[in-house]
Amino acid sequence: MRVSRLYTPAPLVTGKLIELDDDNGHYVRTVLRLKKDAEVILFNGQGGEYLCTVSEVSRKAVLISVEQWIDRSVESPLQVILGLGISRGDRMDLTVQKAVELGVNQITPLLTERCLVQFKGEKKPQRLLHWQKIVQHAAEQSGRTTLPALLEVEQLQNWVGKQQGLKVFLDPYAETTLTELKPETMKACPERSRRVTLLTGPEGGFSDQERELAKASGFIPVRLGARILRTETASIAALAAVQLLWGDFGRVPNPEMGS
Repeated sequence: MRVSRLYTPAPLVTGKLIELDDDNGHYVRTVLRLKKDAEVILFNGQGGEYLCTVSEVSRKAVLISVEQWIDRSVESPLQVILGLGISRGDRMDLTVQKAVELGVNQITPLLTERCLVQFKGEKKPQRLLHWQKIVQHAAEQSGRTTLPALLEVEQLQNWVGKQQGLKVFLDPYAETTLTELKPETMKACPERSRRVTLLTGPEGGFSDQERELAKASGFIPVRLGARILRTETASIAALAAVQLLWGDFGRVPNPEMGS
């Protein structure tokens, strides 16, 4: 039987009793309908996870007994930074979710010239909170023990100049493909120091000015085959490709470490 996994920002210490926050408490009580002594796995994004048991379930509180720390990681040796041009509604949600499943380490939502999403009043913090929940749930589902960072919404022109590592942006007009890149400096780096920064655009793609700005900041334009892909498809395909080329898609899993 599969044991449910939950993220909690709370400190986790073996032998201690913790009270779940309102959201997790509601989920355990109402959705999972777990009873006393049921097993559950908790992680707080600081590495590893904890095998726990439900100590008490009531309308007022859900108490969890932290039983055993498990040294487990499914993180890729490739550090992937994603600059994600903001797209509308479900497209953005899907991209954020799949990026976490595909091992991204950091996501920055980017405002671009052709961005169709407008942030007025409280919409920006509300959208960030919404995306953060998607990051959390995707990490729970995919077995990750480290929570990817979701940074504040930023203007593209401010973001590109601050990036490092192998810098790539998706451009349907490019002549270079990912397989033609030869990141020798990245191959020489020790594992956990390998880094790719990936820049993807919104529904309307990048403007000519933005493409020139990216190239001036050291980003290499690449295309993904001969077909024009939707923004969410392009992001997911590119993330899978870099994991296959330089990440962990070609590695044999270690059952003891979960990777």
